[in-house]
Amino acid sequence: MMCKKDSASKNPQIKSLAKTPTDLPSNSKSVKNLSTKKRVFSGIQPTGEIHLGNYLGAVKNWVDSQDEYENIFFIANSHSITMPHNPKELESSTYKLAAMLLACGIDTQKSALFVQSAIDYHPALAWILDCNISMGDMGRMTQFKDKSAKSSAQKASVGLFNYPALMAADILLYEVDFVPVGQDQKQHLELTRNVAQKFNRDYGECFKIPNPLIQKVGAKIMGLDNPQIKMSKSQKGENHAIFLLDSPEVITRKIKKATTDSAREIVFDENRLGLYNLLCMYEIFSEQSREAIEAEFAGKGYGELKSRLGDLLVESLRPIRERYDEIMREKGYIKQVLESSADKVRPIAKATYERAKNLIGLV
Repeated sequence: MMCKKDSASKNPQIKSLAKTPTDLPSNSKSVKNLSTKKRVFSGIQPTGEIHLGNYLGAVKNWVDSQDEYENIFFIANSHSITMPHNPKELESSTYKLAAMLLACGIDTQKSALFVQSAIDYHPALAWILDCNISMGDMGRMTQFKDKSAKSSAQKASVGLFNYPALMAADILLYEVDFVPVGQDQKQHLELTRNVAQKFNRDYGECFKIPNPLIQKVGAKIMGLDNPQIKMSKSQKGENHAIFLLDSPEVITRKIKKATTDSAREIVFDENRLGLYNLLCMYEIFSEQSREAIEAEFAGKGYGELKSRLGDLLVESLRPIRERYDEIMREKGYIKQVLESSADKVRPIAKATYERAKNLIGLV
């Protein structure tokens, strides 16, 4: 299990509401990337709430990279319909996720944040890519095997089988330099690179070939009830994960019930999984060194550690919860932010799609 110190702040600074979202710096008139910054593209599905693992492993990296890269972030709601779903819940969760990302610090004066289904070039390009990806290549995608196994491959939707083509279209539309990828996404990015290279070879130069972005080492937060597995939205245990919208009382209760061991000394020992997980959280949010933390808890028990960690998490997440509540009261603002960002990046997507369409002979 790996858990390195992240640069998370003890008290995240949350910006006030901007009255009018502003343009991205490089795409107001031209589809070319005129910025000196590299362009990064990443997305997240509107399924379930964001927990500490999501925040420290992905979302906080997005926030922290906004001055370093030209970021395009999107809510992948079209990917969420490959499985049976409730339409009203999907619509609601899409806006809730947008509010949460804004509350965490996504600044639309620096980054784009839009909803996938707002730009029709995504499924349009996906069809062209579908016609250039073999059944064999698509069949090797492990996520289809994993998800279809929950029911049966015969009952799985065609969309579940070929959604990697849509994922490839998402990326290739925006002429991006980098795509942040975790272990479970490397295969999809490789498919994206392969189909882009094949298309360029067969029909002419069209797509920029994206590279994986190796993120700064962050935290791999494990389940509170089972520190042998990563914290996950899919785990149903009541005390498995801490979500960013959990109340102070719930956070405190979950930390108190977290799995530890029968030893007494509080030290950073990767073999003591439960304790190590809690200490990593304390390290990240307190911004103290490991030596200082071990000195702080010398001679103290798990009860003291859990009490202080619970208080630290409550106060560190409080600004995000308060900001989220504020944004959710302004539904018009959420829509304005999403629509404004979509308007700014749509010309890039349109130019890429038109180029692919012309090269392949569609009129």
